[in-house]
Amino acid sequence: MTVSATGGKAADGDATGGEQGSTLQWWMLGGFLGGLILGLIVYSSAHDAAWVGWVISHVTSPIGQIFLRLLFMLVIPLLVSALIVGVADMREIGTLKSVGVRTLIYTIAVSTIAVVISLALVNLIQPGAGVSREVAAQMLAQSGDSAKAITASAGEAKTGMEQFIAIVPSNFIRAMSENDVLAVMFFALLFGIGFLFTPEEKTAPLKAAIEGVFEIAMKLIGLVIRLAPLAIFCFMFNLAAQFGWDLLIRLSGYVAVVLLALGLQMFGVFPLILATLGRKSPVAFFREVREPMVMAFATASSNATLPTSLVAARDKLHLPDTVARFVLTIGATANQNGSAMFEGVTVLFLAQFFGVNLDLGQQVVVMLICILGGIGTAGVPAGTLPVIALILGSMGVPPEGIGLVLGVDRFLDMCRTTVNVIGDLVAAQVVSATSATALSSHQVEQAP
Repeated sequence: MTVSATGGKAADGDATGGEQGSTLQWWMLGGFLGGLILGLIVYSSAHDAAWVGWVISHVTSPIGQIFLRLLFMLVIPLLVSALIVGVADMREIGTLKSVGVRTLIYTIAVSTIAVVISLALVNLIQPGAGVSREVAAQMLAQSGDSAKAITASAGEAKTGMEQFIAIVPSNFIRAMSENDVLAVMFFALLFGIGFLFTPEEKTAPLKAAIEGVFEIAMKLIGLVIRLAPLAIFCFMFNLAAQFGWDLLIRLSGYVAVVLLALGLQMFGVFPLILATLGRKSPVAFFREVREPMVMAFATASSNATLPTSLVAARDKLHLPDTVARFVLTIGATANQNGSAMFEGVTVLFLAQFFGVNLDLGQQVVVMLICILGGIGTAGVPAGTLPVIALILGSMGVPPEGIGLVLGVDRFLDMCRTTVNVIGDLVAAQVVSATSATALSSHQVEQAP
């Protein structure tokens, strides 16, 4: 075992750290470019051929899905153990309160900025005003089944007070089996707080066991991540071979607004926050988080990228483990700036497309729902779509219209997930910087 600059342990041969991590990063980039180029060649020359569909259905898609399922299989144990240990390591409720309050304030403030930017851009550019109705009808017909499935999923989703109550699980095991991440995290948070009120000598064996679960989950995920280059190749081949640039051209205005909004958040808001509140050079920060950035873009899943983010926070950014584990595990579900922006742009785009005029008051309501949606959206591919369907229905816009964006959603999902993950790391940097004094004082008090 080797010890990092922050005092945390890093296993020898970790695929996500050191020289091997750098090599893996290049393999991941190679898989991305190779899959994209080969997919575009296939789309241009033989995208209607029967063998293309067979390859996607029987080879590339199963490989990508198996990779994601392996990650998701290990993410719940990782989330639970990381959050419990992260809270328990704080030792006193005052430290938890300090970090928790800072994280909450940051999440709400930055999510609000993100949604305001997205709504302002879509109102200014009006991407839905000039979309061809004939193209829309054709795309709706092609995506009808998928749209109906998403709409049905939205109809089954909890809303309002029911959603709030559901955060508290009546059965923790059931919450894990149903992948109810918010409920699982609530239990882990409460369990971790229990350590703070229980004598340390009575909880030390249990805490050591939970730390063991965390280390095992990290090691297994590190092994799984070595498959990432192949999985990324498959993801990109599927996207390019099925859609090419056709749908991007048809919805170019919508795509441009989404990318512009995400770009302003990523390269405008985040660097400003890093330079002022995070006490960190934006150039150095982006250089040190390249691996989670690539992983987030490829998998389109905040949860699947969490292990890579934790390693980057520890080994590259050198953040305190107590803060990094707490902020990143919470952020994987509760700090999704990119998802909130995507929801806002998509709702207003479809409202413009269908000629539904949303006044200022209605747009404020959309903004608030998007902020909450960004906090509660599942950190998995396409996790925002049911939320968007709910918002559309409440605003009088046909929820089936979400079928218009399904063709480009995978690409945009990859982009917004990258913003989500980098936003979590920015939050960890800011909370670490603003909590440094309190944490240092606390560590001095705990020292023998």
